[in-house]
Amino acid sequence: MGSQYDTTPFIVIWETTRACDLACKHCRAAAIKMRNPDELTTSEAFRLIDDIAEMRPQPNFVLTGGDPMKRPDLVEIIRYAAKERQVRISITPSATPLVTRDAIQACAEAGLSRWAFSIDGATAQAHDDFRGQEGSFAITMRAIEDLRSFGLPLQINTTVSRYNQTSLAEIGALVEHLGAVLWSVFFLVPVGRGKAADALDALETEEVLHWLDSFARDSRCDVKTTEAPQWHRVRRQLRGEGAFEGGVASHDVVGRAPRPVTDGDGFVFVSHKGEVYPSGFLPVVVGNVREKPLSEIYRTAPELLLLRDRSNLRGKCRYCEFRDICGGSRSRAYAITGDYLESDPYCPYMPNPAEGRRITRENARAQVRVG
Repeated sequence: MGSQYDTTPFIVIWETTRACDLACKHCRAAAIKMRNPDELTTSEAFRLIDDIAEMRPQPNFVLTGGDPMKRPDLVEIIRYAAKERQVRISITPSATPLVTRDAIQACAEAGLSRWAFSIDGATAQAHDDFRGQEGSFAITMRAIEDLRSFGLPLQINTTVSRYNQTSLAEIGALVEHLGAVLWSVFFLVPVGRGKAADALDALETEEVLHWLDSFARDSRCDVKTTEAPQWHRVRRQLRGEGAFEGGVASHDVVGRAPRPVTDGDGFVFVSHKGEVYPSGFLPVVVGNVREKPLSEIYRTAPELLLLRDRSNLRGKCRYCEFRDICGGSRSRAYAITGDYLESDPYCPYMPNPAEGRRITRENARAQVRVG
């Protein structure tokens, strides 16, 4: 069985650099202070953008890191993508002193579509501790005010872990207060600096997803998850719906896909050196944009073809009736078992409708304990 993303990803993430002045506890990249001289050059970045611009439908393009603000050609890259090639481009920089009002204005004038900041604690102390840098929270709050003045839409990213498990309600309230158009909730994968001991277990993850569904029903902002595709199952179960592959109701054309997106299936990651991965959390190289266009790699890489055919999954994920709308986190399966086709170890659901309803009711009651 194929995928609706067989030929074109919904989103392309480019790790512009691994350089960053923060030392976040969960950092996928295990970022360093200095830039790598082997990073993609400006002209190589333009070729990547040219390829993305020709894809149909055109993917969303996100600049991440490390910290994209470390690249002196950042505004040039944004301008080329947005103005020259009409590519929707977003950025997820680190909250450091590099995020000045002038830098935000330059990015806005270059045609940036969205700016995403991370908030991983409801208070300055909690956030700064997670980010490994005192003052990061204050910089974030100040920069968000600047974003408003230049009309840039705000996205908030939060990584759920044992550090903030009990303060998600407060973080969610802050996200709404700040006027974010999208809250992107990441579930920690033990890769890079992320530790398995810091990740929630299967039942705790389920409880958070139930709480998140309740939040999303009443929230003024859109909500999406990363590395928790079982949220599609949870939401259907809570509404008494079956395991069908339907669209996602959303007004957010930049941040939300019309169909579920998972590692290598609608989602692809390009490293600072041009290596292509199914996602930044799944360290399996499937090609390099210095050798082949990203579009060709995405369509033909054997590993991506395996990931996009859910009949290749193993264990309970293979037989789950929600397989086509979920498929489990392939990154988490790889991090825990060493096999990206294995069952997601952080999903408690068993492929049995009666058991699924029982788990749903229990966790719906348990969700009041979250936050």
